[in-house]
This record gives sequence, structure tokens and C-alpha cells, in this order.
Amino acid sequence: MTTREILRLGSVKDVQHFQEHLNASGLKIPCDREMISGAKSPLAQPLMCNDITIGNRIAIQPMEGWDGTPDGNPTENTLRRWQRFGASGAKLIWGGEAVAVSHNGRANPNQLLIAPRTQKGLARLRAALIEEHKHTTGSTDGLMIGLQLTHSGRYSRPNAKDRLEPRILYHHPILDRRLGLPNDYPVLTDGEIAAIIEDFCRAGKSALELGFDFVDIKHCHGYLGHEFLSAHTREGSYGGDFENRTRFLREVVKGLRSAAPGLQIGVRLSAFDNIPFHADPEESTPGKPGRGIPESADKLLPYRWGFGVNQQAPTESDLTETVRFLSLLEELDIRLVNLTAGSPYYVPHIQRPALYPPSDGYLPPEDPLAGVARQMEAVHRLKQQFPKLVFVGSAYSYLQDFLPHVAQAAVREGWVDFVGLGRMVLSYPEVLWDALEGRSIQRKKICRTFSDCTTAPRNGLPSGCYPLDAYYKESEFALQLKKVKAGKSNENRNPD
Repeated sequence: MTTREILRLGSVKDVQHFQEHLNASGLKIPCDREMISGAKSPLAQPLMCNDITIGNRIAIQPMEGWDGTPDGNPTENTLRRWQRFGASGAKLIWGGEAVAVSHNGRANPNQLLIAPRTQKGLARLRAALIEEHKHTTGSTDGLMIGLQLTHSGRYSRPNAKDRLEPRILYHHPILDRRLGLPNDYPVLTDGEIAAIIEDFCRAGKSALELGFDFVDIKHCHGYLGHEFLSAHTREGSYGGDFENRTRFLREVVKGLRSAAPGLQIGVRLSAFDNIPFHADPEESTPGKPGRGIPESADKLLPYRWGFGVNQQAPTESDLTETVRFLSLLEELDIRLVNLTAGSPYYVPHIQRPALYPPSDGYLPPEDPLAGVARQMEAVHRLKQQFPKLVFVGSAYSYLQDFLPHVAQAAVREGWVDFVGLGRMVLSYPEVLWDALEGRSIQRKKICRTFSDCTTAPRNGLPSGCYPLDAYYKESEFALQLKKVKAGKSNENRNPD
């Protein structure tokens, strides 16, 4: 399938034609033809679980802007984004964005950092979000705000935008090569891991003092928490069997419960993964990447460098250990679970389905709707097995005009508890709130997954919706992004 053969959702006239396309494609995605507004809307229903009460079924995913200061504080760009989170009407704010627990664990030199010097800045973000939320909804009742705590591990880039400083748990036969890591590149020691655990606990205590309701111990997208789960080949206390690979989580939870009693804990998890993909060189032309194809696994079976992956066929998922991990969360009395998949660095079509690739990506190897359906079905299956957990689902932005129809159906039919909005928030944060209030969807604000919000930070610029948000479209950063994209194209035309 080529991109020309993929139906562009912006050309689909109405929800009936969208449903017909789903049926013709054999894709299982729930979709309501008629929207329900007001208090009777499934999206308006509060959720109560033990001592957790959340006022509606809309969630905001962690959306980084790569726009903090070198010392880890927010800027006016960061503040604006958090205000838009509040204006979304969502009652569950999952992390706002990823906040590093230490300088060495920052994914970029402009990532937010939680430290004594950033306390006032983070407090300002939270206060601005609450103010905008109250202005939009009229009340802060049922509003739950978390902070996503992260260490970027293999993808740490704390000091310079163009200098990767990986902190790895094991050697990966594919990713090491891509990152240019030699065979003797050092892995984190158990002692260094213990220090990182202390960083998480210190950060959680600070989050509680700042008034955040919960913290997310990030276990997704190839960052450190996620890499622990795939550390099959690591020796010692943090690698090998499942108990060792989840020791980091258990020790962080234990430390948080001691340092910050009363703080809720959540986990955003890549429920399944895949062997890394790359652009097909036979299809790629100057300035235009080909479709994504998987790396050869002939000499890598069983594939022991993934989590939620079929080790004998690593282009297929296997949720066996995912189920075991969710059982562990229940044992640890963790109820908040946000499911995503893969990594934006090596399988973006699995993680965030899109028609247009970022500058370092590849064309979709499948209809992106298949990626949406894959994630939704995984969440549905896992929710059925764990009815006591509270699930947030991901990968909804590609649905575009039909996101509200699918969101309503997914909640109404019990596929998911909360619909998580990611990239869509950058262009149209209030999309589900408009639907819930009975207002017409503003089609000119719908995210069409052009991926500039990823291409920009890949090239050292702030993330934002450059095609649709005038704030970024008319900024100096837009001119720089245009030059970067033109330069990339010229490089591909003149590889010498």
C-alpha cells in the first residue's frame, strides 16, 4: 500500500462514509453516528474508583514543547501550552508533560526539570492550568492533575541539542548501531540505578508539595523505565527475569510511598512494541523517504530486546508480560494506567499513527487507521481482563474529524475509561469539550498529522502546531523550521 492508496480522512464527507471505510477495511474501531451532548454524554460521566473521582472522560496526554530554559524552568511558551491544557475541559491531566528527575536524564536541553530552582515555575504552570480549566468548565470539581516523571535513558540529550549522551541498561544490537555506540560503551551500574530511584522519590515528594494529585512513573517510548522492561540480556538485579526487570518500578513505588504518603501513582506503559523500522532504501528518493520496513531479524531470534513482543516473530505483539505487568500494578495498588505503544524513535507508525512522517521518519507501511485500531483493541482487551484498573487510551489524533464519534463510542461501549488527547491538543485542545457541549467541530483546527510538531524538536526547535496554530505559524521558529526542512531536502538531493 502506498500513501496514494491510503484514504485521506480530511476528504471523507461524513461519519457514515467513515464507518463504511472502516467496515470495508476490516478495522474494528467503535464509532457512533450521532453525538450525545450535555450531561447524558458518555464523555461527561464522572469516574469514581476508590478514593479517586474524575469529573469526565477526557484526558490530556503528556505533551512536551522542548521549550523550557536551560536550567529546567518553563517559559512563556510552556505556560501557554499548559493554559491550553486547562482550556480543553479535560478533567484528567496526565502529566502535563514529561519532567526530568535529574539533569542527566533530560531528553533535550530545554526539557522541564523538577528541582528546588524550578518549584516556582512548575507551581505557576499548575496554577495557570487550573485557572483556565475553571474558566472553561465553571468548576474545578473532579479535576485531577498529575506530573509525568521521566529519565530519558538511551535518549538522554541534556547538554546540547546535537549531542546524545545515552544512559543505557544493556546493549541493543540495532539501536546501539543507530546511535553509534561502541561495544564497550558503559551501561548503568546498579549503584547508578539506585541514585536514579532516589531522584524519582525526591521528585515525587516535590510534586506532592506542589499540589499535584499523582505522578506517572514513565514506562514507555524507549525511555529508561521502558528499557528496564526489555532488559532480558542485562545481568544482575535489574535484568533477566520478570522480577528483576520490574525491580526498578517496585523500588520507586516503595520509595514514593515513604517519601510522599498520599500521593497517587500512575504508569504510562508501552503495552507492546516491535522490532525497529527504517525507510525502505529501494523506495526512497532524494528528499522523500520510502515506506517503513522492519530491520532484519534473521540473526536476532529469539528477539530478546523488547517488551510485549513475540520473540520468535518480533513484528508481532505478545501481551503475555503486559498482562503480568498490569497484575503487578494491581498488587502495588496502582490504579491509574495510561496505555500507549512502541517508541517515536524507532517505530513511530506503531506509537503515533500518521500519514506524513517527521524529518527522521518513513512513510507509513500501513493505513494509519490500522495503527489506531491496534492500540484501541489492545486497550479493550486489557481493560476486560483488569476491570478494577482505570485505563487511558492513546492514538486517537489520527481519527481527525471523527475523533469525537470514536471517543464517545469507545467510552460508551467500555473499551476505555478515558480518551487521551495528544497531538490534537496542539491545534485543537477543546475538540472533545466542543462535542460534549453540542458545538460544531471546527474543521480548520483539526490536526492532520503533518508531523511538524515532531520535525521541529528533532531539529532543536520548540514543538507546536506550525501548520494550524497561528502562534507558531507566524513565529520566528516557523521560518527556521522551513529552512531546516528545505535543508534536509537539499542534503538528500546532494548526499556528497
